[in-house]
Amino acid sequence: MNKLDTNMIGKDARRFAARFAYSIILVIAFLMAGCNRNGGAIPKVDLQQSAPVNATDSGAAQVSYAGVVNRVSPAVVTVLPEKRMRTPRQHPFLNDPFFRDFFGDALPQPQPRRERGLGSGVIVSNDGHILTNHHVVDGAEQIRIELVDRRTFDAKVVGSDPRSDLAVLKIDAKDLPTLVLGNSDQVQVGDVVLALGNPLGIGQTVTAGIISAKGRSTGLSDGSFEDFLQTDAPINRGNSGGALVNTNGELIGINSQILSPSGGNIGIGFAIPANMARNVMDQLIKTGQVRRGQLGVVVQTVTQDMASSMDLKEARGVIVSQVQPNSAAERAGIRRGDVITALNGEPANDSNSLRNIVARTAPGTEVTLTILRDGGEQQLRATLGELPAAKQPSNSPDNNGNTSGDEQLGLSVQPLTPRVAAQLNLPSGTQGLVVTSVDPLGSGAAAGIREGDVIEQINQKPVRSVTDVRNELQRAGANPVLLLINRRGTTIFLTVRPRD
Repeated sequence: MNKLDTNMIGKDARRFAARFAYSIILVIAFLMAGCNRNGGAIPKVDLQQSAPVNATDSGAAQVSYAGVVNRVSPAVVTVLPEKRMRTPRQHPFLNDPFFRDFFGDALPQPQPRRERGLGSGVIVSNDGHILTNHHVVDGAEQIRIELVDRRTFDAKVVGSDPRSDLAVLKIDAKDLPTLVLGNSDQVQVGDVVLALGNPLGIGQTVTAGIISAKGRSTGLSDGSFEDFLQTDAPINRGNSGGALVNTNGELIGINSQILSPSGGNIGIGFAIPANMARNVMDQLIKTGQVRRGQLGVVVQTVTQDMASSMDLKEARGVIVSQVQPNSAAERAGIRRGDVITALNGEPANDSNSLRNIVARTAPGTEVTLTILRDGGEQQLRATLGELPAAKQPSNSPDNNGNTSGDEQLGLSVQPLTPRVAAQLNLPSGTQGLVVTSVDPLGSGAAAGIREGDVIEQINQKPVRSVTDVRNELQRAGANPVLLLINRRGTTIFLTVRPRD
């Protein structure tokens, strides 16, 4: 080997050594970076790690409710009510007896027509009892039920309850698929739910969502007894009476209403809780009617302003604004201004919850009421009466007469006269100041005061003149004031923050 060959071998060896050292430096740098990301620990590589079970290509776990739907969908039916409607006459004078006598049978006769409705229902017994909404079958002369397997049956109404918007139907069939009613009291906000029904007549449809809220009162229907579950599961026309189920396949609600400016779904739907439906259903099947307890009070939810006005430690319970004569409440010693916090140990969180607790208790039942009075807690026992039929609304008031204004409340008021009291259907002897006009931008309007309201008390002190009103407002200063309002025979409390 000559000298030139020796030099070339030496250069190659040096190049190899340099490249090897550079590679070692890169490996060390990579390991140090991994240590920094893992808190200084050298990362471990598991060569045996497998792909996630039940995962999509993107790595997200697959979720399907097909099993639940397959179990519950056969028990959800389509309700097809029909009623006969008479076509109105095209010309009003055709109803005049003179023209009827003159023209006789020559006048065109309006022809009756059939109006077909659409709703959904839930089979709750294998011998053919079906739960649906009262408004779905109200006034129907004929009702057809269509099952998922396309079989159809004539149905009869076992009983219907407008107050809860529930009805029970019966078809002549056996061995039908049913849904088990779950415990709606255990439902939590955030639970996943499925809504089943026949929206717009396109066929049975399933939608999914969650429970958005509990204990809702919408006032969209009769409004007597509402304790809705709110859901964002899409509900549309035709879903009424259909099923709201949990992921265990239990019926937790009967779909009843939607809230929408357009009439279409915007994610605000309401279902009647299964526990209320069970109570109403059992009574309708046994007796054909629903009996409800009555305490005989008008109550309002205690707000923070009310609590401050009454020196309560916290805003809880409901305040009694009126006690009906000869009622269970009067016999038990309940007074106006009492705050009811519980019935039989169950909290009365708001006026709607107390009303529902009383309503689901049978008439004649003795109950224990927990109240706050004069800063102390007491317990009273009452035997519930029975709820009568709802009262019809009274006529509007006559606002004629001289009035005096109060700028702090944004109201015009005048002393209540016997003539105005009679027009307002108020009991004889009612005293106070009748509101003749309300400034829409004033604090009174913001508190809910209306024309025709009668102010009987301010901060639990009787007022008979405008001077009385101003004196009480002066005593209150900048604090909210508690007004006792008589609204067409019903007394309610309202809190108002006077403006400067």
